[in-house]
Amino acid sequence: MDAQQQNLNTISNNIANVNTAGFKRSKAEFQDLLYQNAKPAGGDAGAGNTVPTSVELGNGSQIVSTSKVFTQGQLTETGEKLDLAIQGDGFFEVLRADGTSAYTRDGAFKIDANGQVTTSNGLTIQNFPAITPNAVSIFISPTGEVTVDDGTTQTSAGTIQLARFVNPSGLESLGSNLFAETNASGVPETGNPGLSGFGNLRQGFLEMSNVDVVQEMVNMIIAQRAYEINSKSIQTSDEMLRQINQLKR
Repeated sequence: MDAQQQNLNTISNNIANVNTAGFKRSKAEFQDLLYQNAKPAGGDAGAGNTVPTSVELGNGSQIVSTSKVFTQGQLTETGEKLDLAIQGDGFFEVLRADGTSAYTRDGAFKIDANGQVTTSNGLTIQNFPAITPNAVSIFISPTGEVTVDDGTTQTSAGTIQLARFVNPSGLESLGSNLFAETNASGVPETGNPGLSGFGNLRQGFLEMSNVDVVQEMVNMIIAQRAYEINSKSIQTSDEMLRQINQLKR
């Protein structure tokens, strides 16, 4: 029952973030617990015979992982010049307040007073060219080249770089659409969009959550039914023990 409760919590978090840009759904993974081996297989049955099968009594299940599923989310057109979606592999690198790096797939970016591109929370995007104050329009190519138009001339501001990990499921979720590097994820590899396996950029689009509401609702119903059946089995077991105690009287 505890394992199914945690499964429901995971599903609820997925549903709660169905409209969160760049959100990646989590999936709960389970393992069975230790067994009570009442009669081991291969034991001596007498007369030179051996027991072909064992008597093993399970003790339930436990949740061992809530790994992130980094499948592509749907791209939604916004028309905003600084909204960027990664179509394929990669993360935007973010500079946190403590000086460490975090990583995100949420491309809803803004410009601060210094021309630095930031997240909605004001964290600076690393490996992203600064935008001049006199910029009238900004064009970002699928391969990350940033071109600024000041109304008279177009100049290249630089190239955006992305980061990726050998095991993105090993990243630590920090909240605010951010992930942090861990020993399990491996060190980040940086590169230009569209090259060496990195995804392309789509300007004016946002990658939405990869949560499938219908599938999550089905998962929630299954988890709820499993919880109820486990509860019923405990009640039935208690009733059987109560009847045994009454037989002694």
